Amino acid sequence: AVQLFWVTEQSGVKSSTITYSAAISACDKGVAWKMALQLLLAIPQSKIQSNTVTFNSAISACEESGQWEKALLLLSFLMQSKVEPDTMTFNSAIGACAKVAEWEKVLRLICTMAQENLELNTVTLNGMISACAKSSEWENAIQLVRVMTQNKVESDTITFNSAISACENDCKWEKSLQFLEFMMERRMRPSTTTFNAT
Repeated sequence: AVQLFWVTEQSGVKSSTITYSAAISACDKGVAWKMALQLLLAIPQSKIQSNTVTFNSAISACEESGQWEKALLLLSFLMQSKVEPDTMTFNSAIGACAKVAEWEKVLRLICTMAQENLELNTVTLNGMISACAKSSEWENAIQLVRVMTQNKVESDTITFNSAISACENDCKWEKSLQFLEFMMERRMRPSTTTFNAT
């Protein structure tokens, strides 16, 4: 898809924000974050406006490639531009930071989302719980599950697997069993990952 994009660009076919977004999104699927950034940087030269979708695709490509610092840099650049971020923008940056256990950065991103009046959804909070699990912050992970329940944010198997993993990493097996019981009470189907962590 990206090669076809470059061929059409060089042949003089007029590109649009949609074609750039599609090409950047293809980089996300192929874990080609460098190409995604090159495409994003080429947009102003084409006298086309970037939009939320183009940034989301580039940040997502960085997330998928484990380039959390680049994801945060793109988010910072977006926040300084005239482009409005959305929940998906932040979720991709949160996912990138969660993969490398940068739970404090995830917390800052969530605070920024709240300031921007953006919805904190299941994906957002799962990212935070996952970051806590990888950082042995089991108490914060448990608190976040409570916050989700109190605020009626839907929890899923990923939520509980991350919380159980946080407890497992800090030898809090009693808490892990409590989460497993809670899952069963809510008629949620535990996965192999759930049982392995418990």
